[in-house]
Amino acid sequence: MQHFPIFLAVAGRRIILSGGGDAALAKLRLLFKTQAHITVFAPRPDAQIETWAGEGRLRLIRRALEPGDALCAVLFYAADEDDAEDARTVALARADGALTNIVDNLGDSQFITPAIVDRDPVTIAIGTEGAAPVLARAIKADLEEKLPSQLGTLARIGKTFRKAADALPFGRPRRDFWRAYYFDAGPKAIAAGEDAVQPALESLLHTHLNTPRREGHVAFVGAGPGDPELLTLKARRALDEADVIIHDRLIAPEILELARREAVMIDAGKEGFGPSMTQSDINALIVEHGRSGAQVVRLKGGDATLFGRLYEEIEAVEAAGIAWHIVPGITAASAAVASIGQSLTKRGRNASVRFLTGHDMKGFADHDWKTLAAPGQVAAIYMGKKAARFIQGRLMMHGAALSTPVTVIENASRPDQRVLETTLAALPADLSDAQMSGPALTFLGLSPRAALATQLPGELQFEEAL
Repeated sequence: MQHFPIFLAVAGRRIILSGGGDAALAKLRLLFKTQAHITVFAPRPDAQIETWAGEGRLRLIRRALEPGDALCAVLFYAADEDDAEDARTVALARADGALTNIVDNLGDSQFITPAIVDRDPVTIAIGTEGAAPVLARAIKADLEEKLPSQLGTLARIGKTFRKAADALPFGRPRRDFWRAYYFDAGPKAIAAGEDAVQPALESLLHTHLNTPRREGHVAFVGAGPGDPELLTLKARRALDEADVIIHDRLIAPEILELARREAVMIDAGKEGFGPSMTQSDINALIVEHGRSGAQVVRLKGGDATLFGRLYEEIEAVEAAGIAWHIVPGITAASAAVASIGQSLTKRGRNASVRFLTGHDMKGFADHDWKTLAAPGQVAAIYMGKKAARFIQGRLMMHGAALSTPVTVIENASRPDQRVLETTLAALPADLSDAQMSGPALTFLGLSPRAALATQLPGELQFEEAL
């Protein structure tokens, strides 16, 4: 982010603009939405600027900017449509202490003006840092269609009611009240006229003040393999509702960004053969926050129902008498196998697929190696990197072919995804050479398709390590 988005207080403050042509007109139409005192310097102003000056909407000075003219100005716009004059006026304005913008000159501007959706006092600013103005305008047009014109009126009336709403406890009770106002009671009331909104607010507050406090609840949510676009709609809603989010180390930062800013974030990361929060401590955390009345999201990578110790956490929550539900997610195996253009099952090859873990509470996990070693078998092995040599040995002991294809996918579905194509014989050595540090999934019996025509350029990085 090269430009940090802020909303600057300009009511009653000076904004200076140099220029009198089309660029100045376009900028002035936007500046008129503010309550700033606008001054225009232009030796030959457009007739429309003359008219606005006559109406008292701006102060017009019919000459070029001179030293000292921008003193006490909060913002300065150079709209002279002449590079040399823009550079001269900007230098003067900066010397006077104003923040400066040159119209259509991103590189020499100290700030930029975003595309704006105006539902005063609700204002949405859209910026692309100059990279895609057409995209910004398209987003603006889309939002203009979706946001009702009465939204600003509802927000203005709601602002006057905030002190009364403070009678509700801070946190969820207050959020629930405002959510009900803006998305239900408010729109219904304003349809009958602006005068109906205040009585609707008072009635809604009375209802919420007399509503029993919401009980604590735990949602066990699968966050998917890492790509935020693979998050389910139910998972998004759970994140939006959460007061507390207890997440594991596999959760991508982009997914955590989708949660409310006020939510308490707790990293309960567990790492095989590495530093971890104990499962009993995680259980205690979930119960503690659930008992406090919080809406808790236990956020797990992939699918919460697979290799996530979900059963133990549910038992702890049930023992504490806390309500709960499960939101399944896309498991890493589905995302990973899709990224190599493969199917987990295939007629004539395998009618079943096994989901295995590389290690359990006692160390490396044992499985039905004899069946897995048979030709045509497919298995998705979670947490299998450190167990690679153990897995190789067990399979070879039971007659698995050394040429059996093996594919290891690190950070499945994420921008930094890597794919390692190898064989059972070379698996441990190739994994060591690849130095994969992220979460990885190992596919026994599968290799990437020869051509992935549907993948976007640069989406996958294949590493040959044979």
